[in-house]
Amino acid sequence: MIASLVAVTLLAAAPGPLEVVRSGYEDVQATARAPGATVDQLSAAVDKFVDFEELARRALGETWETITPAQRKAFTRAMRGMLRAFYAERTLGLGEAEVQYGQELLEEGEARVSTVVVVQGTRVPIDYRLYKSTRKAGGWRIYDIVTNQVSLLEDYRTQFRQLVATQGFNGLLSTLKKKQAQVERAAAARQAREDARAGKKQ
Repeated sequence: MIASLVAVTLLAAAPGPLEVVRSGYEDVQATARAPGATVDQLSAAVDKFVDFEELARRALGETWETITPAQRKAFTRAMRGMLRAFYAERTLGLGEAEVQYGQELLEEGEARVSTVVVVQGTRVPIDYRLYKSTRKAGGWRIYDIVTNQVSLLEDYRTQFRQLVATQGFNGLLSTLKKKQAQVERAAAARQAREDARAGKKQ
């Protein structure tokens, strides 16, 4: 009886999809505005609400079930490294942005949260797709970002399917690692420029 009451209380206190998106975005923006913000700091903020492993699993589709646990780990690590660096670099470059929050739609353990991001007068519709995670403490986690009706998940799924068909999984993993290194180099170069600019101001 007591255990049931505790479980109900925890569920009631857990933030919903809209709150996860809102708090996640605010955390990322606060990190980006902090003096000397780094790509690593922004990446850590993104990790709190985006589930890169789930995104990797869904993007790989049926191939995920045919590869070994070690291959899954390597694939997820490469994809996570690429996406978190890319997202962090984009956030640092956007500057101040206004977010208008729309509907929260729930359906069978999944959710969709609609937003519009306004940057320098330009309105960009961004929808977040979330699922209810059962790992660790659970809670809502983002697994897909839809910008101007273009799904990040579906885009990668199409690319991965083509690469697996022509190069096999190992070819896909090699391509992904190269892309990860490219994105991380670009993020590191940007960070170096930001550090140099900050040093000149002191």
